[in-house]
This record gives sequence, structure tokens and C-alpha cells, in this order.
Amino acid sequence: MNNTLLYTIASLSGLGLIAAIILYIIAQKFKVYEDPKIDEVDEVLPGANCGGCGFPGCRNFAEECVKASDLSNLYCPVGGDECMQNVARILGREAVKKIPKVAVVRCNGTYKNCPQTTVYDGAQTCAIASKLYGGPTQCQYGCLGFADCVAACKFDAIYIDQETGLPVVDDDKCTACGACVIACPRHLIELRKKWPKGRKIYVACMNHDKGGSARKACQTACIGCQLCVKECKFDAITVTDFLAYIDPDKCTLCRKCVAVCPTHAIQEINFPPRKQPGKDTKVKTNKQDSQNSQSDNLSAQTHQENMQSKTNNDQGDSTQNPNEAG
Repeated sequence: MNNTLLYTIASLSGLGLIAAIILYIIAQKFKVYEDPKIDEVDEVLPGANCGGCGFPGCRNFAEECVKASDLSNLYCPVGGDECMQNVARILGREAVKKIPKVAVVRCNGTYKNCPQTTVYDGAQTCAIASKLYGGPTQCQYGCLGFADCVAACKFDAIYIDQETGLPVVDDDKCTACGACVIACPRHLIELRKKWPKGRKIYVACMNHDKGGSARKACQTACIGCQLCVKECKFDAITVTDFLAYIDPDKCTLCRKCVAVCPTHAIQEINFPPRKQPGKDTKVKTNKQDSQNSQSDNLSAQTHQENMQSKTNNDQGDSTQNPNEAG
């Protein structure tokens, strides 16, 4: 009985040892080496897993950073320059600073500018609605308003304005991950250069129809008149298929194109109020009138003094003549 128990224990122990040896050999043969720097890089990343870097998640981005010999084509929009500097420090490389960007909705088809003509009763998503019908208005290019971009944003940086029916981007929360850009089926959202104080100048229209048709669909549609192109001195504006586009890399925010746009399709955001030429002219005119009045008064006073002096001289001459005669 005791011998049987001992044989059983020995047999099982031997089988376990043999299995362990086999598993060890297999593990050593097929093991995958992972650079420990991947974990270090992954720790300094924001962990948003938003895909803004072009990879499925932060772990994949960390692996690519370790493999790459140059970080110029790799960038984490959520972490920004500070995050990439930390990654470069771990890997002993140099990170290229990039201009921050922000999402911009290129549509101004509000309820007022672009009245609704139809009612959609299907699935309340932009992706499905864009395949089934043209939209609630006459504009076939405008925002559908079903908030696919809002659902795609992981940072609560975009919401639907109930008064206009259009998405609004919160610049302070936007990380330029590009999720909303991908989610919009009509490609109305663009990542543009982020200027100081949140200032922006862009064409809030994506209508490629001719001027008359575009203006009929929306009051603020771009009609491709090219007045903005002629006004811009920096070659920052081009017109293609009746639609103007402002290059954010060439634009200097001079706002001259805004002033000449007949439909107000070009938006200027977060700029100080423009100076009123009429008011300045009036002030200048009043000041000039005051100066002219003072000059006239001075001239009149001088003229009066001259006349008084002449009168005194005449009286002196007439008094002197009788004495000479006597």
C-alpha cells in the first residue's frame, strides 16, 4: 500500500517535471523580446487611447517610438510638445516641436441662415442619415446635427448648440486628436492652426455649388466670387469649384478678406471690435472745425487790431496837419 502510494507520487512528480522542462524549452524558443523602454515611454503618455497619433492606442504608439530612429513623424496631439520631449529624453533622441491645432467646424448653416425644409425620421446618426437623404435643408453639404462628432470626442470638447443646431468646439478642451474629423461623414471639421487668444479666420462653408444655388440654400454660403482672393496679399486664399479656402499656414489674420466677403461666409472669431471709421472721422472733423474756428477768431482779432492801428495813425496825421498850416 505504501509502495503504491510512493510510486504514484513519484510518477506524478516525474511527469510534472518533464512537462515543466518541455514548457520551459518552448517558452525559451518562442519568447518575444520586448524593449523595457516601451514601458517607460508608455508611462509618460497620456493614456487617452484616442488614436490621434495614428495608432490604435498609446501602447502601440510607444512601441513605434522605440522602434523609430527619428521622432519627426511621430506626435501625440493630446500630450503635446511636453509629452514628446519626455519621450525623446527616454529614448535619447530629439523631438520636433509642432504648432498646436484645434478643430474647426466649417459650416454656418444655422436655423436662421439655412431654414429646414424636411424632417428626418430615421436613425439619429450622421453616418446613416448622410447615406439616406440630403439633409434637413436645401444645402447638401451642411451639418446634419445628429452629433456623431460629440459621441466621438473623449474629452467633452464639442457639443451641439441648441440655438443654432451646429457643433461648437471648446478650444480649451480640444486636443486635436482628430476623432471628430473622422466621425463627420461630410468632412465639415478640420484641424487648423491654433492662434493665440483663440482667434480664427476661416471659410465656414463647404458648398461647391454655383453662387446662385449656394446662396439659395444658405444665406451665408460661399459663392466663389473671388473678392477675397483679390484682396489677400499673402496668397493665402484659393477658390476651387466655387468654394474659397484659407490656408492657415499662410494666413496672417489681417481680416481684409472678411471685410470684402459679400455673404459673410468668412468667419472671424475672438477678435476685438473693429474701429468705426465714421466715428473717427466725426471726431477728426470736429477737432479740425475747432482749430479752424480758433484760426478764424485769431485772424479776425488781428484784422481788428490792424484797423485800430490804422485809425490811430490817420487821427495823428489829421491833428498834425493844422499845426503845420498855422
